[in-house]
Amino acid sequence: MSQAYGRDLDLNLLRVLVVVIEEGSVTKAAGRLYLTQPAISAALARLRQAVGEPLFAREGRGLVPTARGRRVYEAAKPHLAGLLESVTQSATFDAMKTERVFRVGLADDARAWLLPHLLDLLEREAPRAKLIVLPVHFRTVVDSVLEPSVDLAVSVADETPKSVAREPILKGGFVCLFDTTVWGRAPKWTLARYLAAPHVIVSFNADLRGVVEDLLGHERNVVCSTPFFAGIGALVAGSRRIATVPEIVARTVLPRYRTLATAKVPFRSQAIPIELLYKKAREHDAANTWLRAAVHRAAGAA
Repeated sequence: MSQAYGRDLDLNLLRVLVVVIEEGSVTKAAGRLYLTQPAISAALARLRQAVGEPLFAREGRGLVPTARGRRVYEAAKPHLAGLLESVTQSATFDAMKTERVFRVGLADDARAWLLPHLLDLLEREAPRAKLIVLPVHFRTVVDSVLEPSVDLAVSVADETPKSVAREPILKGGFVCLFDTTVWGRAPKWTLARYLAAPHVIVSFNADLRGVVEDLLGHERNVVCSTPFFAGIGALVAGSRRIATVPEIVARTVLPRYRTLATAKVPFRSQAIPIELLYKKAREHDAANTWLRAAVHRAAGAA
């Protein structure tokens, strides 16, 4: 093969050979390829020169392949057919039949409110597919999405490169999570009372600062910092500890703990969008397109 490339073999010449053999004449081949007869003849001459042997012999008014021409034809035709199909036909994806392993990055909170619905959807619509979940957060999500094996991710995100597409799937504010047996059913959460209460926060920086300190400028009485939203209900239940969590997280916690309730935070909080992120290079991939739609539908069911 390297020698053929060294002779500057134009692979388009193989397409001319295949069509001439199929049509049996230069005239018919020229019409099929939208070329002139001299152009077809010149292409065959160049191919003969590259191969070093005659590829056709005249028979009456037509052309028949030589033994070498037939061998080249039989070797080239299936590859040309596959290349042509890949260019002219759009890829399809059959969710019910696929055995694909999807790799999805999910932020900690998304694993609680999104993952169960996504698994239910896959069970119904893509029962042979498998799902591998990777942990991400706003500092790591871009690096995760850029990994070749990762299909997409769901997380809060900062700035992203132009190669990463973003689609908002959920937007919500924060609420205060507390135990009613300690604080009562409807405590009056003044700002001073809220800040003085013992707080459990979720921080990916392994420090005692969270969104309230960094974005809103308030300093809370933080007694515990954890990197996970999972288990936040157990840290609050039966104690004076409170937690400030996204509304969607609170909706997954409350059914498990009957004594817990939520209240509005005593300050204006900005809603933070949770987004679906993926490489733009995957935008028209049939399987990735289906998976993105599935994530949106699962988010809508949450």
